[in-house]
Amino acid sequence: MEFRCRLATTTGEIQDGVYVAESEARLRQLMEERGLLVLSVERKGGAFRFSTQSGGGRVNAREFLVFNQELATLLKAGMPLVQSLDILRQRVEDATLKAILDDVHAKVRAGSALSEAFASYAAQFPPIYAATLMAGERAGDLDGVIRRYVSYEKIVGTVRRKALSALMYPALLVLMMFGLVGIIVLKVVPAFGDFYAGFNAELPLATRMIVAVSHVLVNYFWFILGGLVALGALALHWYRRPGQGERLDRILLEMPGVGPTLRKFATTQFARTLATLLGGGIPLVNALDTGADSLTNRYMAREVRSATGRVREGQSFAAALRDRRVLPDVAIKMIEVGESTGALQEMLQSLADFYDEEIETEVSRAIALVEPVLLVVMGVVIAGVVLALYLPLFELSSVMK
Repeated sequence: MEFRCRLATTTGEIQDGVYVAESEARLRQLMEERGLLVLSVERKGGAFRFSTQSGGGRVNAREFLVFNQELATLLKAGMPLVQSLDILRQRVEDATLKAILDDVHAKVRAGSALSEAFASYAAQFPPIYAATLMAGERAGDLDGVIRRYVSYEKIVGTVRRKALSALMYPALLVLMMFGLVGIIVLKVVPAFGDFYAGFNAELPLATRMIVAVSHVLVNYFWFILGGLVALGALALHWYRRPGQGERLDRILLEMPGVGPTLRKFATTQFARTLATLLGGGIPLVNALDTGADSLTNRYMAREVRSATGRVREGQSFAAALRDRRVLPDVAIKMIEVGESTGALQEMLQSLADFYDEEIETEVSRAIALVEPVLLVVMGVVIAGVVLALYLPLFELSSVMK
């Protein structure tokens, strides 16, 4: 059988290739005999999977971060790795993480490297984590690179939480608007419609429209709901087709207003990951592979992988990115300066900090503009519906007078 493998050498280099073996277990044995670490295995023609031990969901992110903080502290204090793992695995409460640490502890105690032990669970952890561990083992500074990884995760988590908290209030306003309008249309309007039907008089156009919409929604609610579910299922099926996710991500990047901010967020994510890996001693080409895997925008990840191929062939990093037109011009210029001065890691860190501030400013400005607009729209919609319901009462009052 043929298998497509991603391997890591003892120097930290990542290799991809197709190999023939009678089974996956035999293939892993052959690779280990050659001194290669198997990061992932894909049977040719089959679905991708990381390893037989990578089942289960992702671990609790906060508890995993605390584990790494404590591990770095114990290692810095001079405690052996096996003993540190033994202490920490007994204090973990998350069941998934505890099971993983039990197995990692057993493998390390048997003589495996920490990065090799965690490689069996690549699906549960960010791609940068295994590369960080490998860099620390190679440089003899495992506690240092783990602390750098913890700092990276804290910064990324802070940026993500700020963005989500800024979007929370507008999302709540939209939800309230749809909820109030739904209650009025589904519950209040039918009662008014039955009341007006007894007068046998022509209603105003706005009232007739509201009553008609309410009639359709009430009488065909389940058909409409089924249609929406079917439409969502079709959209999900389309989204899961190969290449559609990248196409959608590219459309989002080209949207006015939203696109530039999304591109900056992906840029800071990529730059911070790359700076962390370079600071740990990972070569640029290998760091680019992991940096591309860390990008949530699949279109930008594909373009970065294409640029990585150019860098591997000898082209400069900044020139390869400029050809792909994937990062903002300011980012490419800063990377070019970092390459020419030999301070690429520091420049990437500065680039990430620069765009973090810009993203926070842009999001705050957008929220400050969106909130009053949503309030006005919410008021106008609800006022319009209520006014349309009460118009016939005003006319009836004038006739009676």
